[in-house]
Amino acid sequence: MNTWHQRFADLLAGNHTTTGDQVDAGAQLVVTSADGTEMFRQALARHHRADPDDAHLIWIRPLLGGFDAEDGYVFNLNLARRRALNWTDGRLEESGDVVLHLVSGEVARVQPAEDQELAELQRWDAFTDRFSAEEDAELGRLEADSWHGRFS
Repeated sequence: MNTWHQRFADLLAGNHTTTGDQVDAGAQLVVTSADGTEMFRQALARHHRADPDDAHLIWIRPLLGGFDAEDGYVFNLNLARRRALNWTDGRLEESGDVVLHLVSGEVARVQPAEDQELAELQRWDAFTDRFSAEEDAELGRLEADSWHGRFS
């Protein structure tokens, strides 16, 4: 595994924590257009999957669709669905950010989550603690575009 791939995985897992607790760290995705305009910023779930049929495709889960409910903070898993990063070139920057040039011409930057993105990731972690082992495994496989179980 090359350096940026490993850093990508470590960011998602929270292995860059300064407290020793991985829940205190995680990743966010920032996508900019070719002219540098920020188009998207969102926390990322702790799992990803390299596509076995396309070496330049990584599946991720941006954390969209979270809201306060009677039984705590929940996510609509049909909104927080998998997304594809179809990249042409990837590199690890000196800052520790992973930069992917996307087929679309946009630039995706995966970096340590901070502020509201880190707070959203922590709400996600608490939310997924409710999952059965089977639900958690299915979610982590990133193989489906829709969710048919609880929280859909």
